[in-house]
Amino acid sequence: MKEYKVITQKDRFFSGKFDLEKLEAAMNSYASEGWEFKGVATPVFGAPSKEIIIIFERDKK
Repeated sequence: MKEYKVITQKDRFFSGKFDLEKLEAAMNSYASEGWEFKGVATPVFGAPSKEIIIIFERDKK
């Protein structure tokens, strides 16, 4: 069984805006919790968006 985590610039690490150093820190922090990076997407739910979505996966505990 797997579980997933989805983060955006609204995540606690970013204060509303992506920054490469903060992104690296966030990815390393989640990796230390067993999360594995799976992909990046941008939403296309009708309206244009500048939001980026980062997807992580790990085995469910």
